Amino acid sequence: MAKQPMLKFVSTPRDMPEKRAADARREDFHEIYGEFARRKAAQQAARCSQCGVPYCQSHCPLHNNIPDWLRLTAEGRLREAYEVSQLTNTFPEICGRICPQDRLCEGNCVIEQSGHGTVTIGAVEKYVTDTAWEEGWVQPIAPSAERPESVGIIGAGPGGLAAADMLRRAGVQVTVYDRHDRAGGLMTYGIPGFKLEKDVVMRRNRQLEEGGVEFALGCDVGAEGAPSFAEIRSRHDAVLIATGVYKTRDLSAPGASAAGVVRAIDYLTASNRKSFGDAVPEFDSGELSADGKRVVVIGGGDTAMDCVRTAVRQGATSVKCLYRRDRANMPGSQREVANAEEEGVEFVWLSAPKRFVTRPGEEAVKGVEVSRMRLGQPDATGRQVPEVIEGADYVEDAEMVVMALGFEAEDLPALWDEPALEVTRWGTVRAQFGTHETAMDGVYAVGDIVRGASLVVWAIRDGREAAAAMLQRFDAASAGIAAE
Repeated sequence: MAKQPMLKFVSTPRDMPEKRAADARREDFHEIYGEFARRKAAQQAARCSQCGVPYCQSHCPLHNNIPDWLRLTAEGRLREAYEVSQLTNTFPEICGRICPQDRLCEGNCVIEQSGHGTVTIGAVEKYVTDTAWEEGWVQPIAPSAERPESVGIIGAGPGGLAAADMLRRAGVQVTVYDRHDRAGGLMTYGIPGFKLEKDVVMRRNRQLEEGGVEFALGCDVGAEGAPSFAEIRSRHDAVLIATGVYKTRDLSAPGASAAGVVRAIDYLTASNRKSFGDAVPEFDSGELSADGKRVVVIGGGDTAMDCVRTAVRQGATSVKCLYRRDRANMPGSQREVANAEEEGVEFVWLSAPKRFVTRPGEEAVKGVEVSRMRLGQPDATGRQVPEVIEGADYVEDAEMVVMALGFEAEDLPALWDEPALEVTRWGTVRAQFGTHETAMDGVYAVGDIVRGASLVVWAIRDGREAAAAMLQRFDAASAGIAAE
C-alpha cells in the first residue's frame, strides 16, 4: 500500500521560507522572503489535510484548486502542480507574493482552526510558479487558430492583463491601452519591489507581447493627442474598461496643501520609477524622497504599509504611521504590520490628523497636530466609530507627511465625454455581476473601477470572467451568422 504523502500537519510544524534580517532588508528593495528548497516545499505542502470541503479554495476569489496542487507538490510532481495552479490563475507567481493570504486562503485553513498552524499556501504557490519559469514550463501564448474579433482594453493592470491573456489564448486580436509607459498598473508603479520585484511583472508583460497582445502605452484615453473612448469603441468589437482607481481621497484638515504633504500614489510611483532607473526630478529634488526626514504616514491599509516600509528604505530618520482605530480594526495585512515593525516603523494607534503645522513664514510642513481617539459605539455595520478625546491633542514632528487614505474613481463619463456610461453613487462604473457588461453595448468593466479599491486577485478574477463573457458573445454572434 502506498505511503500517505499528506496529513503531516501533526508531525511537521508550519514553516515559512527564510526571511531576511530586518537590518539587511532595510537597505534595499529586494523581496524579503527567500525561496523554499524543493524538499522543504514538499514538506510544507504535505501538511495539507486534504479537506472534503476545502475552505482555502472557497475563500480564494479565483477558487484555485489549492489542495490538488499542494498534493502534487508534496509528491514531487511540480510540473503538474504548476499546470493545475495556472488553470484558474493567470498570474500565480504574483498572487503568491502579494495576496493577503492571512485574510483569504491561509486565514481559512482548517488546520489553522485546530491550532496546528496554517499551510503556507502563498509561499508554495510562489515556489511552484517560479520553478516553472526557471524550468521553461511556462509556454508562450500560441492560439490554435486566430479569430477575427478584436477587443480594446483600457488599462494594463491585473484585470486588463488577465483578460488580455485569456482572449489572446482564444485567438482574439487584443490591444491594451494604458497611460503609463510600462504595463502592469499598480503592480508596476504602486507595489514596492520588496513585495513584488519588478522583473516578475515585466516577465509576464513580455510573455503577453510575444504572444500577440498589442500594447499602446503612454496613451491616456481622452487626453489631447490620444484616441477618444468613442474612437476606441469604433476600432474594436468589444471594449473592456480596466482603468483602476487613482484619485486620492483628500483630507480637508487645515494646512493640507503645505509643501511636504504628498499623495501616496505619487510617492510610491516615484520610488518605483527610480528602481527602473528612470529620471524622476521630483525624487531627486527631495520632494518625493524620505531621505533624512521624519516621516508620518496617515492611513491603515496596505498602501500605508507600502509607504512606511518604502520610507525606511529611503533613509528616513524616523517613520510613524497614524491610524484612527486600533490594531485589531485596521484594514491592512497584519503580516505587513509585523514586517514594518521589525523594520523600525512606529504605529500610533487611535490617532487622527487635526491640522498640518508649518514653520512661521514658510509653506513647508513641520508637523501634524494629532487628535487622540477612542472607539465608541458600533455603527450600522457593527464597527466601532472613532471619537475624539477632547483636550488630548499633541504634535508629531515631520518634514514629510504621506496621505494614504485610499483611492476613488475618476469621473470617466466626464473625462471621456460618455454620459451613457453609467456609474454608481461612488463614481465606479456600473457593471453586471458575472458578465461585467455595462449599460453600453459591447462595453465591459472590471477590477477597481467597478469594485472600488480592492485586491489584485479580485481584478484577475473579474478580467477572466469578462473575457469568458466576451468569448460567449462572439461565439453566439458567429453562430447566428452561420445559421443565416
